[in-house]
Amino acid sequence: MVVRAERALGAVIGSAVGDALGAPFEFGPEGAFSNRFPEPGHGREMCGGGGWDPGEATDDTQMAVLVAESLVECDGLELPDIFRRFQRWAAAEPKDIGLQTEAVLSSGDPWDTAAALHFQVNQRAAGNGALMRAAPSAVHFAPHGRETTMDAARRLAALTHGDRAAWEGTAVFHELIRVALAGDDPLDAVAATLEAVHPEHRPRYATVLATDWHPDQATEFNGAVWPCLGSAVWALRTTTSYETAVRAAIDLGGDTDTVAAVTGGLAGAVYGLASVPERWTAPLHVPLPGFADRVLSESDLANLTRRLTS
Repeated sequence: MVVRAERALGAVIGSAVGDALGAPFEFGPEGAFSNRFPEPGHGREMCGGGGWDPGEATDDTQMAVLVAESLVECDGLELPDIFRRFQRWAAAEPKDIGLQTEAVLSSGDPWDTAAALHFQVNQRAAGNGALMRAAPSAVHFAPHGRETTMDAARRLAALTHGDRAAWEGTAVFHELIRVALAGDDPLDAVAATLEAVHPEHRPRYATVLATDWHPDQATEFNGAVWPCLGSAVWALRTTTSYETAVRAAIDLGGDTDTVAAVTGGLAGAVYGLASVPERWTAPLHVPLPGFADRVLSESDLANLTRRLTS
């Protein structure tokens, strides 16, 4: 039996591993990962490429760490502090940063209005940039129940994304992680979770989370929040292990780092840290631009996760 602490570690580290594993295949074709690595278990899959070193985590995990460290150091949710950390990181010119996120963080507007003001002008803020960083906060808020964890997810997403669609997708992810950490099947909780989604957004999420939905049916690129979350749930539903779920996610092509990060968070919470291959965790490292050239290892992420859950 997988204990809760191992599931929490699986969620956070599993998300980071998915991110680093998928990064070299971003914007590539379907099936690229399995075409290059047809036989699981032979190593070398943390291959690097596309500007990323082998095992290097992207902005997905870098922002997740900033959220996690704020939650720990502030002893709870301090949104202005998280926003300031995001701004400091963005100003240090990380290798990658979402266009939506960069625009909000560099706008000069206050933390509590920057995303909303950007959305008023651009009317485009339903990307997966809030969902991608949510594994640590999902772990942190899980003990407080569905309402609290989903509310926290919405508030965190709203820091950079003014479209409520991004809030609701992040809230669903938080809740599915909460269920998994309790030892229950998050797939069985989808229907109940949808009932807690804002009514205006419920139908669209019901579509992508349905048991018969396939990522090929997506009406948007998987950099959008709906197909990203739907693809991660599909990967979990159609596989039987952490490794096969993440492989399936990357093989979808497109925004491979983020889809794999979200999938890795869910699958890690279901199967636990022991399910994440050591050949993938060993080279994992998370640079933090703007923070004294710090680089976190897998053990650093494990310590941070334990502090999140203490």
